[in-house]
Amino acid sequence: MTDMRFKTTLVPSDTGAYIEIPFDPNEVWGEKERHHITGSIEDHTIRGCLESRRGGFILSLGPAWLRGFEGDAGAEVEVVLAPEGPQLDTLSPDILAALDPEPEAKAFFLSLASFYRKNYVRWIESAKRPETRSKRITEMVELLKAGQKQR
Repeated sequence: MTDMRFKTTLVPSDTGAYIEIPFDPNEVWGEKERHHITGSIEDHTIRGCLESRRGGFILSLGPAWLRGFEGDAGAEVEVVLAPEGPQLDTLSPDILAALDPEPEAKAFFLSLASFYRKNYVRWIESAKRPETRSKRITEMVELLKAGQKQR
């Protein structure tokens, strides 16, 4: 997946600050209900979830994050963002083949936080026999279609 680099301004808010995202993450990283990201702002690590606001997206930065940051709200900052966790382009072909004909399951999988996506993938990858792996993939798709975050 593509890392996105840009400069922007920290905008003050009631709860801390936020940055406006100057691109559409649905176009860059694929259509998702939620975009969980990882990256940095001025070399300070950031993880979070992009929020849809005013026809665009923002990343909220709470007071705890701002305490570790040496700048102030209103400062221009350099940002690097990337999607967090397993993405479609990193999944094995058999998992992709099972998700492709099930758009509901696929969309739900992509909307999950990285923790849940990783757990599903680890569970499937830990199968020692091909028939166990196949059974787990089928079970994962059914769980995702039912809106289950975990098995």
